[in-house]
Amino acid sequence: MNRTIMKFGALAATAALGLTACSSGDAGSEGDAQASKEVAIAVFNGWDEGIATSELWKAVLEDKGYDVNLEYSDVAPLFSGLASGDYDLTTDVWPPVTHKDYLDKFGSDIEDLGAWNDESKLTVAVNKDAPIDSLEDLAANADKFNNKIVGIEAGAGLTRTMEESVIPDYGLEDMDFVTSSTSAMLTELKTATDAGENIVVTLWEPHWAYSSFPVKNLEDPKGALGSTESIHNYSRAGFAEDFPEVADWMGGFKLSLDELYTLEKLLFVDNDTDDYEPLVRQWMEEHADIVERMTAS
Repeated sequence: MNRTIMKFGALAATAALGLTACSSGDAGSEGDAQASKEVAIAVFNGWDEGIATSELWKAVLEDKGYDVNLEYSDVAPLFSGLASGDYDLTTDVWPPVTHKDYLDKFGSDIEDLGAWNDESKLTVAVNKDAPIDSLEDLAANADKFNNKIVGIEAGAGLTRTMEESVIPDYGLEDMDFVTSSTSAMLTELKTATDAGENIVVTLWEPHWAYSSFPVKNLEDPKGALGSTESIHNYSRAGFAEDFPEVADWMGGFKLSLDELYTLEKLLFVDNDTDDYEPLVRQWMEEHADIVERMTAS
């Protein structure tokens, strides 16, 4: 198995430590948290744009004198932990569709620091040489895909969108919609690609899979997957008061998909390691202009 995919297993294993690990919420008073300059960034398991941007911000903030911990978590406990103050920040919240349920539930207890990208979208992808190009044709050709759609985590916003919109809108109820994990989905995608077989997976842009596998997005003429979304930095309530400098920097953060893909490709495609820090440092040297603007506001 490609170790790029095996990385997700290691990330998932850290989820159990998510809410018990050190964070500013454990530091005592807000003044103590600011004095120690400890910042806990929560990271969604398996969401590579969140992993990449979190690793990048960790390095940038450490260079500015902050002590940064990355805490990996599944979606529901991440939002809960951010709302309760166990985490300080997260870089990968998708309004208005993907994380709507969580924002409806926890939105009054967390704070939007701003969008860093507005080019993102949910997708359903197939192998590039698949016999169909649209979701409208999937039900009639289900047998060509083993009557299966390979999804990601059961609690993901993408999964909810599939179950509540895509599947009923396109009459896909007779197909087996399998949910497990992002790593399992990528494993099945790799297996099918190596075997030259058809496959349907739920994906999203940005994701490095588009540069590593011969896939194409199925057209969505009914708009069941929603329109283009934004990716936002969110914080716990009060973070901007405790850490105005960091909140200001993250509020002004912008990263295009092309810029993000250069970082994701270096971390997840070109190198076979879970030790991201030296790779992030390499990327920072090669993209000094981006790094400089991250803390220019």
